[in-house]
This record gives sequence, structure tokens and C-alpha cells, in this order.
Amino acid sequence: MGRFEIWFLFIAVAMLGAVIGSFLNVCIYRIPAGKSIAFPASHCPVCSAPLRWYHNVPVISFLLLRGKCAFCNAKISWRYPAVELLNAGLYVLAFWYFGFSPITLVLFLFLSALVVITFIDLDHQIIPDVISLPGIVVGFACSFALPWLTWLDSIYGILLGGGSLLVVAGVYEFLTKKEGMGGGDIKLLAMIGAFLGWKVILPVIFLSSLIGSLVGVPLMLLQKSDGQLAIPFGPFLATATIVWLFWGRSILQWYFSFFRV
Repeated sequence: MGRFEIWFLFIAVAMLGAVIGSFLNVCIYRIPAGKSIAFPASHCPVCSAPLRWYHNVPVISFLLLRGKCAFCNAKISWRYPAVELLNAGLYVLAFWYFGFSPITLVLFLFLSALVVITFIDLDHQIIPDVISLPGIVVGFACSFALPWLTWLDSIYGILLGGGSLLVVAGVYEFLTKKEGMGGGDIKLLAMIGAFLGWKVILPVIFLSSLIGSLVGVPLMLLQKSDGQLAIPFGPFLATATIVWLFWGRSILQWYFSFFRV
């Protein structure tokens, strides 16, 4: 395959990711509100004017409209193009590492689910069951097609993913008499285990805790919250999963290089 064809494929994948990212914005906005993600059609949340197709071109429409509604000039959140670019970037990464195959299509679905979960958790501190529970089922079903995963690995991933956080949450609540981790995080890690297997669970827990500490401790110091700042854990789980999915092998090689003679 020539260089032109390769660049064309990457651009096509990025455009697909951005278009799907535009739909993910709808999911992020409507799912927590209990609204349909299909009806009504896209519209301005301020003036309710239905958007034309050319108002929905990912990123480009935002730039041309200068971040404002075409009808009422209400400000459009920067989050819309950010989600589109993020999803496009994740699709390109998946295509770069796994090529054009059914595996990549499964990862597209998985990564987009993580994006939606991340931003809903950031906004509302909830992880909707409508995403995580079907995600567990889909992840298990995909285990029959993924080369790195057997159906038994997926089952173990679901049990270890959900069970490990359930134990942590139970111990924390027993010791502090407070709920420190919601059921959504438990179901999310079970979904991650369903897609990627039981072997990723402990690395993902470790990485997410590390990332959470690096982000949470400075925030608590800045806000002087004395450990009472509520920070959603779902985004850290999603970030750790993405890091491990694409760079886990490199991280392990780097770590074990310290023990070589």
C-alpha cells in the first residue's frame, strides 16, 4: 500500500471518529436527562432551533460559527469539538496499532463508550447502567472473536473487575462509615474486564489510582477540602484503560528493564 493510500485511510478513520464523536455529544447531554438519543433531531439547547446539516460538521462548524449558535448567538461549549477530536484521536490510535480488522471495530465501540462514560461522570458523577451493563454483555460476546481474549478470560475479567472494586468499596465503607465508591465504577471495571480480560484489571486499578492521586491531591490542596472533595473515579479508570491498551506492553518492558543485569 502506498503512502497516499495510508494517509487517506488515516484521514478517513479520523473523520469517522469525529462524526461518531458528534453523536457522542448527544449521548453525553441526553442520557443523564433520560431523553431519547434519536429524537428530536439536533437543536440548540438555548433557543431550540433545529440545526441544519452544515451546522453539525464536526469541529469545522464550531470554528466557522466562532463557537456560537447560528440562530441565537448563544455560546457553544468547547466540549463539543473537544469530544469530537478526542474520539477521532482514539480511533486513529486504534487503527495505528491494530490495523483494519474486526478487532479495530470492536475497539471503536469500546473506546467511544469510555468517552461517553468519562464526560457523564465528570458532569453528574454517575455512570449510567444503560452503557455499562450492555457493555458487559457486548464485551463478553466479542470475546469469541478477539484474538487476545477467550470467553473464559472475559468471564474472569467481569468477576475480578466487578468483585475487586466491590471489596474495596465494602472495606472503605466499613472503616469510614461512608460510601467512597459508587456502583457505577464497579460495573465500569466489570465492562473493562469483559472487553480486555482479567489480566488488565490489576494494572488498570493501579494506574487509575496513580492518576487519581496525581490529579486529586493537588486539587484538594488548592481547594483546601481536607480530603472531602468528591472526585469521580470513572474518568481515571477510563484513562488508565486507554493507556494500558495502547502502551501497556511498553510500560512493562520499561519497568522490567530496571531488573535486567
